[in-house]
Parts: sequence; C-alpha cells; structure tokens
Amino acid sequence: MTVAKTSVLVLDCAEPAELAEFYSSFLGAETRVGADPDVLEIIGHDGVRIAVRRDHGYAPASWPRPESSQQAHLRIMVSREEIDEAERELIALGARPLDTKDNGGPRDSRLYSDPAGHSFTLAVQL
Repeated sequence: MTVAKTSVLVLDCAEPAELAEFYSSFLGAETRVGADPDVLEIIGHDGVRIAVRRDHGYAPASWPRPESSQQAHLRIMVSREEIDEAERELIALGARPLDTKDNGGPRDSRLYSDPAGHSFTLAVQL
C-alpha cells in the first residue's frame, strides 16, 4: 500500500490572516482554515499549496545579513510579458522591494519581502 503524501511550505508569522490574504490575493488562490485556527492554507492553481502559521515569538529575518539568513525561499514564476504588472500588483498588496533591478531576458528575477518579512522572488517562467 502506498501512502498518499502532500507537501506544503509553511511560513511562520505573527498575523496569519493578513499574510494569507496577501498570498491568496496575489496568487488568485483560496484560503482554508483547518482544525488549528493558527494555521491557514492557501490553495492555488496548478497544485500551489502554502500555509501560514502563527508564531507568537516571530521575528522576521533581515536580508541580506548572513546571521539571520533564510532557510527556505519562495519563487513565484510569471511570464516575461507580465513581470512588470505582477510587480505592481505585489507592491499594491504590501510587498516591499528588496532588490528589483531588471536583469532582463530569461534570468529576470526580483526580490521582495512579504508583509511579514519573508523574502521571495518574482521570476520569469522558464
């Protein structure tokens, strides 16, 4: 018998409802509340699954300081033609630009932090 498995990236934060709203709005996804009210799951298209979990002692990492480096990194892929529009949408939703210089072409990637301070990349789909 094979056991069914699902992977979910979980982001810790102080306010899960706010962070879930940020990601579900940008990804056009649905937010689900489970049995634990401190964990919300964002279910999007093409199997995208992210969860946010309340951590009462949460402190965001400081980029690019190595002493508080991240352990995971979220990469959101968009088409080359839509990366500027996606960037405007992210900023309107509360993302903060960290390193958004346009690299151009197939390697264009832009670094932001979400409202809880997690860094993530918006990149051109390969």
